Amino acid sequence: MNPIEIEHLSKSYRGRRGKVVAALKDLSLTVALGEVFGFLGPNGAGKSTTIKTLVGQIRPTNGTACLFGQPTGAAGARIQVGYLPENPTFYDFLTAQEYLTMVGRVFGMAGESISSESERVLDLMALTEAARRPIRGYSKGMVQRLGIAQALLHDPDLLILDEPMSGLDPVGRALVKQIILDLKQQGKTVFFSTHVIADVEAVCDRVGIIAAGQMQAVLNVSDVLKSGIEGYSVKVSGCSADLFLDYTIFKQEDGWWSTTVPRGQYREFMERLFANDGQIEFIEPQRRSLEALFLDIIDQVS
Repeated sequence: MNPIEIEHLSKSYRGRRGKVVAALKDLSLTVALGEVFGFLGPNGAGKSTTIKTLVGQIRPTNGTACLFGQPTGAAGARIQVGYLPENPTFYDFLTAQEYLTMVGRVFGMAGESISSESERVLDLMALTEAARRPIRGYSKGMVQRLGIAQALLHDPDLLILDEPMSGLDPVGRALVKQIILDLKQQGKTVFFSTHVIADVEAVCDRVGIIAAGQMQAVLNVSDVLKSGIEGYSVKVSGCSADLFLDYTIFKQEDGWWSTTVPRGQYREFMERLFANDGQIEFIEPQRRSLEALFLDIIDQVS
C-alpha cells in the first residue's frame, strides 16, 4: 500500500472581488514505500497547498488524496504521519520537553515511551541542553529543529515536511539531510518540499516539479544526473600538454595539467593519454544540473 496517492487533485479559492483562484489543477502523484520524494517549485506554485491537503488541514475542491489507502480526512490516516508545517509555531511558554510530552499524549504514546523517545529526538536534533528552557527563548533554527523533533517523536512511517531546512545554518542543514537518509535506510517514506535544489540532489530518489498549481514533471534524480553529463574535468600528469593542443588546457603546474574533455571525445582522449604514459590524477563529470533543468521547465510555464 502506497503511503501517498493523489488523483486529479484540484483546489480553488475565492479571491478578491469574487475571482476564483486555482491553487492546484488536476494533480496526480504516487509516492512509494521507502522513497524520499522532493517537491520542488517556486513561491506560490502549490507546494504548501498540496501538503496541507495531505495532512487534512484543507479540503480539495476536486480529486482525492489518500495516506496508506485511507482518505486524508480520516483521523486514522494521520496516525502514521509525522508532519512539519512551513512555519512551525508552539506554545512558547512550554519547554521543549513539555511540548513533546503533549505531542506524545496526542498520539496515544505511553508515558515511559514519551520520555525515552523525547530524549532520543532531542539528542538527534542537538536540543538536549535546551530541553528545559522555554521555547520563547529559542532561535529560529532551534524552533525548526524542534519542529522536526516533534514530527519524529512517534516513529511514523511517513514524514511530510514543508521546507524542513528553512532557517537552519549549514550544520543544521547537514544534520537534517543525514536524518532523511537514515530514515530511508529504516524503510521510512519522506515527502518534503524545498526551494533548495542541492538538497534534492543529495537525498531524493525522485523529484516532482510543480508550477502554477500543476505538476510539470516527475523525475528520477539519478537519471537526471547521469543523463546530464556533458563532459569531464580531468587532471593528468606524466606527459606533455603539447600532445593535447586541440583541447583547452586550463591550468599547468609542476608535473601536471588539467583540461575539459567533451563527452564524445572521452575514449579518444584516454587512449592518447595512456599511449604517452600519462596518468590520471583527478577526473570529475561535468553535468547539466537539476537546477538548469528546473529553470528550463519553469521558463516554459512562465
